[in-house]
Amino acid sequence: MKKRVHVLVGGKVQGVCFRVSAREQAIKLAVQGLVRNLPDGRVEIIAQGMQASVDRFVEWCEEGPEHARVDDLQVEKQVVGEELQGFWIVG
Repeated sequence: MKKRVHVLVGGKVQGVCFRVSAREQAIKLAVQGLVRNLPDGRVEIIAQGMQASVDRFVEWCEEGPEHARVDDLQVEKQVVGEELQGFWIVG
């Protein structure tokens, strides 16, 4: 079963390779979507794939890469939409 989530990650998540690391994790887990920095210092992610893979990806987001500090993680389930291709860093 497919799952799609919108994730907002707050804390020390910009300038620590969060986007690049998130893309690497997504590719390993066969999760499609995108990741981008927001002007308010958070990172925004749209992730879609098989439920177990998306769940593991969200678990990774709770910690992030080595130098990140995740203080807040908001996950909103979304309706599975059109098939996404790849996982992109935007901006």
